Amino acid sequence: MNEQQTLWGFMAQQSDKLLTQTLQHIGLTFISLIIAVLVGLPLGILIARKKNLSGSVLGIAGILQTIPSIALLGFMIPLLGIGVKPAIVALLLYALLPIIRNTYTGITGVDAAVKEAAIAMGMSKWQVLFKVELPLAMPVILAGIRTATVINVGVATLASYIAAGGLGEFIFGGISLNNTNMILAGAIPAALLAILFDFLLSLLQHLNLKKLKRAAIVLPVLLLVMASFYFIPSAYGDKLTAGFTPEFMGRQDGNLGLQSKYGLKIHTIVISDAIMYKAAFEKELDVISGYSTDGRLKAYGLVVLDDDKKIFPPYYAAPIVREDALKKFPDLEKTLNMLSGKINDSLMTDLNYRTDYLHQSPERVAKDFLIAHNLWQPQRGGNGGIVRIGSKIFGEQYILASMYTMLIKGYTNYDVATKTGLGGTKICFDALTNNQIDLYPEYTGTGLLAILHPPQKTIDVLAGDRDKTYIYVKNEFEKQYQIKWLQPIGFNNAYALMMRKKQADELGVKTISDLKEYLERN
Repeated sequence: MNEQQTLWGFMAQQSDKLLTQTLQHIGLTFISLIIAVLVGLPLGILIARKKNLSGSVLGIAGILQTIPSIALLGFMIPLLGIGVKPAIVALLLYALLPIIRNTYTGITGVDAAVKEAAIAMGMSKWQVLFKVELPLAMPVILAGIRTATVINVGVATLASYIAAGGLGEFIFGGISLNNTNMILAGAIPAALLAILFDFLLSLLQHLNLKKLKRAAIVLPVLLLVMASFYFIPSAYGDKLTAGFTPEFMGRQDGNLGLQSKYGLKIHTIVISDAIMYKAAFEKELDVISGYSTDGRLKAYGLVVLDDDKKIFPPYYAAPIVREDALKKFPDLEKTLNMLSGKINDSLMTDLNYRTDYLHQSPERVAKDFLIAHNLWQPQRGGNGGIVRIGSKIFGEQYILASMYTMLIKGYTNYDVATKTGLGGTKICFDALTNNQIDLYPEYTGTGLLAILHPPQKTIDVLAGDRDKTYIYVKNEFEKQYQIKWLQPIGFNNAYALMMRKKQADELGVKTISDLKEYLERN
């Protein structure tokens, strides 16, 4: 990605994808909004009639809105899987409160004398509702729908974490890669959609009663049309779908490399690495961007496709530490290097399997490993200063951060503060360079391609050689950033494309080139 590229240049380059995500975003917003209106409007009418239920109904709707968005989406996954269904359910739950509350407020706010006059004229309860109460309450009800719409536009950006699409794909990809253009390419359209829909609904809200009745007939049709936008981009010709993490989507040793070096063209959706393995196992995705030492590879019967054109360099893990931190904590380097050469690929896969699939805590897995290798010691309760350890947001990094924490507390007089789950590479690296953490585990290939961005000639010279790559990134990090790579831990956690083994065998796909050829044939 060209760092000097303008925002408008980036948006023009990504216009097809941006249009697709915008249509998905509009569709998600209005599908959930329609269901929320169908649920919230009757509930609002009910509690306006039976006021003793109002406290409990509004209370439950209020509690649902206080649940953090990511947590709510997470709760939906075991019930509904990934994709559009859990996203719609989560969005409609967020939209319920303003619709129910404003319906209740609007109806109870109608002048009692007006209702009594209607009844005196011989109207039934239903006639009073539809001919008096709802028309008079409509501006207040529309205000609730207006609020729900703006909420849904904002929350819908999170849907991309569970492979539901939308403008969040650009936003979270940009956050992972520290790419401002990518963040703004998603954030600006989302903000404009919120402003546009709020403005249009405000016009409806201020119509006179006669025009408002006509609008009430047209509005459901418009909502259905807007909801259908989600399905327009789904007319893909591809028979296979790939799920890639936000960071993988924007990396040269990721989707960009797959496109440029392999010419791979496959329908891709952005998904969190926390759920992509299970999504592949449950046949909701055909290809995923995984990690070669991930324990879920074994747990879910997945196979790694051979990187026959070598776009993924060696990813040998090692702690990287600011040089001033090594001076401040003289015993730190020796202590961290106690893990050097102790963990090979198969051992790291087993450790990851325990956290990723057996759901054992990273602290327990780390302690068991250190005990088994005679490295664990009770903590000293040190008062020699606090070492700040960071990590990215996946199991392996949590395990390594826990191991380093225990080693430091057991072998030095230093205390430890952990800042785990910092997100993508650039977030962790920026935290390190900005003196917010002192160290975190990194990978040589990531340091090479995601941070240093050397010219292609340099990458070709290194030619995937483990030792050459390590020496190059070690020297460049010290020269450019005053950050030291300590001794490698021993395992290579490479990026990899994965498929279900049974599917790969049926399709005759063993390499990434095989995958490309299959897609071209079909």
